[in-house]
Amino acid sequence: MKKPTAPRTRCFWVSDDPLYISYHDDEWGVPVHDERRLFEMLILEGAQAGLSWITILRRREGYRQAFDGFDPKVIARYGPAEIAARLTDPGIVRNRAKVEATVQNARTLLELRDQGESLDGLLWSFVGGRPRQNRWSGRGEVPAETAESKAMSKELRRRGFTFVGPTICYAFMQAVGMVNDHTVDCFRHHEVGRLA
Repeated sequence: MKKPTAPRTRCFWVSDDPLYISYHDDEWGVPVHDERRLFEMLILEGAQAGLSWITILRRREGYRQAFDGFDPKVIARYGPAEIAARLTDPGIVRNRAKVEATVQNARTLLELRDQGESLDGLLWSFVGGRPRQNRWSGRGEVPAETAESKAMSKELRRRGFTFVGPTICYAFMQAVGMVNDHTVDCFRHHEVGRLA
């Protein structure tokens, strides 16, 4: 007879939704250096502003379809007709400011590339190119923003990116593994720490 396994301890914010559990267990906090994935997560974190993350997570495939797989070269060419079409798409959060920000951010990303820079290099520079290994015990210790996320926000805004406030930037940093914010009691804390 197989011995029953003890339930895994996860971060405090994870609900019992299978999508949330999968996101936490497989993606959240894993270091990302793929440019398109970084762009996708920057857009999705901005889309989450004022909403819960599960709302965006449930629409992620809708966002991928609506925004051409987050290809910045395609999105940068969107005009009024393409923006209007996205504002009728039930697969995304239909907020004009957020849709327009996606187009603006794609154009800004292309300008960054034209200057010989990469989004990966720019974003990871705020943590010195390596994930920060935090050791939070619980909900009350995890910050909503940090000096690094404030600096990232300021620089991204200076360059022309929008929907990149310090709190959005910190959530982004957590998501793409720039910081390991799995709490120390979470089974993923040690696993993600080894990926640094």
